Amino acid sequence: MKEKFHALTLEEVFKLLGSSPVGLTEEEVKKRIEKYGYNQIEEERESLFVIFFRQFNNPLVYILLFAMGITIYMGDKFDAAIIGGIVLINGFLGFFQEVKARVSIQSLKKLTETKAKVIRNGKEKIIPVSLIVPGDIVVLAEGDVVPADIRLIEATGLLVDESILTGESIPVEKKADILLEKDAPLYKRANLLFKGTIIVRGKGKGIVYATGKNTEIGKIAEKIKEKSPESPLNRALKSFSLKWMFILFGILSFILFLGIFQGRDLYKLFLLIISELVSAVPEGLPLVVTFVLVIGALALAKKKTLVKHLPAVETLGSATYIVSDKTGTITEGKLRVEEYTATDLEMLMLTAALCNDADEGRGDPLETALLRWLDQKNFDWKKARKAYRRIWEYPFDTNLRLMATVNKIDGTYYLFVKGAFETLSKMTEGDISQLEKWHDSLAEKGLRVLAFGYSKLDKVPDDIQKVKIKIAGLVGFLDPPKEGVKESVETARKAGIKVIMVTGDNIKTAVAVAEKVSIFRKGEIAILGEDIEKYTDEELYNLLKITSVVARATPEDKFRIVKVLQRNKEIVAVTGDGVNDVPALKVADLGIAMGSGTEAAKDVAKMIITDNNLSVIVDAIKQGRVIAHNIRKVIYYLLSCSFGEIFLITSTFLMNLPLPLYPVQILWINLVTEGVQDKTFAFGKEEKDFMAEKPKKPEKTFFDEKQLFDILYTAFIMGGINTALFAYLLKITSYETAVTIVFTSLIANQWINGIQSIKEEPFLKKPLKSLTVNPYMYIGTGIGFTLQLGAIYLFSEWIHTVPLSLQEWSYILISSIAVFTLIEIKKWIESIIR
Repeated sequence: MKEKFHALTLEEVFKLLGSSPVGLTEEEVKKRIEKYGYNQIEEERESLFVIFFRQFNNPLVYILLFAMGITIYMGDKFDAAIIGGIVLINGFLGFFQEVKARVSIQSLKKLTETKAKVIRNGKEKIIPVSLIVPGDIVVLAEGDVVPADIRLIEATGLLVDESILTGESIPVEKKADILLEKDAPLYKRANLLFKGTIIVRGKGKGIVYATGKNTEIGKIAEKIKEKSPESPLNRALKSFSLKWMFILFGILSFILFLGIFQGRDLYKLFLLIISELVSAVPEGLPLVVTFVLVIGALALAKKKTLVKHLPAVETLGSATYIVSDKTGTITEGKLRVEEYTATDLEMLMLTAALCNDADEGRGDPLETALLRWLDQKNFDWKKARKAYRRIWEYPFDTNLRLMATVNKIDGTYYLFVKGAFETLSKMTEGDISQLEKWHDSLAEKGLRVLAFGYSKLDKVPDDIQKVKIKIAGLVGFLDPPKEGVKESVETARKAGIKVIMVTGDNIKTAVAVAEKVSIFRKGEIAILGEDIEKYTDEELYNLLKITSVVARATPEDKFRIVKVLQRNKEIVAVTGDGVNDVPALKVADLGIAMGSGTEAAKDVAKMIITDNNLSVIVDAIKQGRVIAHNIRKVIYYLLSCSFGEIFLITSTFLMNLPLPLYPVQILWINLVTEGVQDKTFAFGKEEKDFMAEKPKKPEKTFFDEKQLFDILYTAFIMGGINTALFAYLLKITSYETAVTIVFTSLIANQWINGIQSIKEEPFLKKPLKSLTVNPYMYIGTGIGFTLQLGAIYLFSEWIHTVPLSLQEWSYILISSIAVFTLIEIKKWIESIIR
């Protein structure tokens, strides 16, 4: 719609949009969804056609297809058909895996879709943001992400962060009862809210006038469609692949020149080199890694962890710090008034009733706890609210840590304020030493303490901090720790993960709670947020190493803590549920929002925990380590098998033996080993207590000295055994039979390698566990074995094989037992050394 809604009266807006204050009917909503579409900015989706042909968009495949063309030109159409068929099969496998991965990712996105509160048929209801249509009446509160472009109907103390559109970091005030000039620039449209902006303070109600791509942010998205940046793991894989390619080109160039020197047939030599290059390069590795991540994300979903940003799974297991809020994550978030002390009990209860936005169990947990306490004291708070009308309010300020209202009582203005004792004590006059003693006594018991004050006024205050008040009393709230949190903190500590509790609470209260759950222990310290700015980044990092609690922290404090840790190569997971947590959640390596948190927190987080409990986060890190370990296994398996083939080719060349494999056989090996086994690593279960290990840097998790040694050791075994076998067979049997035996032996050896890769510990140590830790590996091996029997006995002419006798199968069995035994011996030696 091109109308200037900021310049129209509300009556004109309602008429133009065909709506009313009671909202739309469901029938009308269906019509408008058909007309305007869903309220979402559509991603640029690739067609299945594009996805399929991208499987062949690989320089190595181009080379292979070029080689296939040469074989056709030379009249060898049979080999050309086989090579082309295998390329197509690999392409189809990649195509189906990518489509399946995309479907799974879309399913995960649906699980994390944000919700909004609307009025339809006069009733409030919570709906997915995508179902909002023009004409809908939307109700918004602090922490909400604005779900569409909206013309305000009501606004109370409304401040909005519009930095996503304007770049201005300072929140702007919004008002409903104003009209603007038609040509008013975007940043001056104070009666409009824009999709994607965040309600920082206050509340409001408005009518939707634009959704999806028609919103201001949608228009920007249409003009600039940026791709998501590559994840750290993908960048590491790409860097590794380039190095791997360089090594392979060096080796294969040597083989090519050696073959020419030995006088080998150039056509067969050239075709072999190209085929071996394609087989040896793990071009499908990124896709397999994605598959592992998707399966891991689905497993996390079952454990109450919803993954919004798939690459976040990669580094989940490498977290070194958890920066956690307190309420609702470490504690139950179910507050109750445990103790109170008053200088004026009547004014204390009146302040608790009037300076309070909760109602009948709905609202902020602290405010609903106050209402329950007033009920217990037989104080009629409903009657007080009706009698003493609120005429002004100052919504809760996260920096000042207070809320205030002005109510009219018998013709006199009264200011009622509640908040942190440190803040209210600065607004009082006279001796507060007794109040300080009461406050410390309550805080040391682990209670969250609020102060309540009041003052008579002549008018509504211009600056809340300049008002002088009397403190009517203090109330201590108990928020007991959640079950299982203490054990989870101890597990995290054992795993080398430090937990820092960052809270807005008083330092004494925070320390008392942290001690109960083992976050704060002897030798560690607690600091105040206001003291953080005194330290340089280097000093703060050293301080954080021994700090367990940061109290009275502002959003800026939490943000700086995260950035300082990251600059020192720490991998930081941040938990939060409020709008004040958004800055830290956004910059964290792993921003983890609570399922019951604000839409703003969930919108910027990479993960959402549906059960607001620190123990779930620790469990998720444990699962993340399992996922990282599975990726490590995939890398080991693919590279050890590839290098084993390279070793066999190189060694037979150096020995001036005939070619041990036909090019088609090399491609076939790639299909019946890696093609059916590598995907099964995604289903690997926890084989040991990963939380007993210290976290590793991502690059060390996937590529370290031990990984390189294991790859070369296994490749040497498989390549060496099959080289010796081939040399022996050439003396006692025909070349075709020798090639078929070595061809099948190498495949069987790679299956054995895959089965041995299931566990780090020896296979024969707890053999039952070896058979059950990943049963899919045996299914994949069974599929590969069936295909290989077909290659030998049904399609022998196509694959250049001959049928094998039972005695000839014994060579394959012996070589496989040898590979199994040598890998097993290495594992036993490593287990003894450990």
